[in-house]
Amino acid sequence: MAGRPIAPHLQIWKWGPHMLASILHRITGDGLALVGLGVLLWWLGAMASGPDAYQTFTAVMGSPIGLVVLVGLSWAFFSHMMTGLRHFVMDIGAGYDLDTNKTWAMVAPVLGILLAVGFWALVLLK
Repeated sequence: MAGRPIAPHLQIWKWGPHMLASILHRITGDGLALVGLGVLLWWLGAMASGPDAYQTFTAVMGSPIGLVVLVGLSWAFFSHMMTGLRHFVMDIGAGYDLDTNKTWAMVAPVLGILLAVGFWALVLLK
């Protein structure tokens, strides 16, 4: 049994931006699936239920807690999109050299934040 390979674990791997970007991609995808789907279904149900239900929805989503949820969802969307584009580029065989991989792993989440800030600037300033 001594000659069998051992599966790598976290004590062997050196943490880096590429691991953080991959984990961030999974977390934002799960958040969008769970929270985003809940908000979407509530919005659709409120629209189908009439003006009173829709007014309740808009009141809750316009409250400070609702805005935190909406800002969080928009950040999750843009971050997931940017890390997803990073994964897509890697899936086609590009960006595997360490410097490029590290650079894009750091740039993707920053772009997600900038896109979310830009989105809310457009929404709030219009």
